[in-house]
Amino acid sequence: MLIARYRHRLPADYDMNRIRARVAERAPAWDVMPGLVLKAVTIEERGRGGATNAYSSLYLWQDASAAAAFLAAPAFRAVADSFGRPRVETWLPSAVDFGPAATALFLSEESRLVALEEDLATLSETERTRGRAIAGEPGILGTLVGLDPEGWRLTRFTLRSEPAAGTPAVAIAHLARPGLAAARGR
Repeated sequence: MLIARYRHRLPADYDMNRIRARVAERAPAWDVMPGLVLKAVTIEERGRGGATNAYSSLYLWQDASAAAAFLAAPAFRAVADSFGRPRVETWLPSAVDFGPAATALFLSEESRLVALEEDLATLSETERTRGRAIAGEPGILGTLVGLDPEGWRLTRFTLRSEPAAGTPAVAIAHLARPGLAAARGR
């Protein structure tokens, strides 16, 4: 598996309804995307509590080749043509766990640096244990923990039916999950 995300910051006066219309128009293609476990399209709005106007996409791919095929496909070209070629962040999954929720309306993110003295095997086991615990909570669709070995940063994305208390959560405008059932059964 591979976790990937790109984010587009938009001007403060950008009409975010244009993004909603774009998402609604293009969403059906994501519901059948080969190699995709799930994709959460998120919208942040200054007028609704966001720090900025932005839209982003978080992906869980079955493998790196599926992600690479997407980056070479017309769907990604359309993103680059409309908003510029984004920086695509990637993470190697440390823990991927799915919970009981049927869908998610919010995405929360936690991130921290991995200290040089931390044992990566112990860290991975700790994150797997924590991921299973979080996934067992009501209202959780899933939690994805990934390691970015370029910056040695560990990031957890949690897909929730309700916003998490005390943690910034971003609204999910569309959740595609073509490979979720198979991933849950793994």
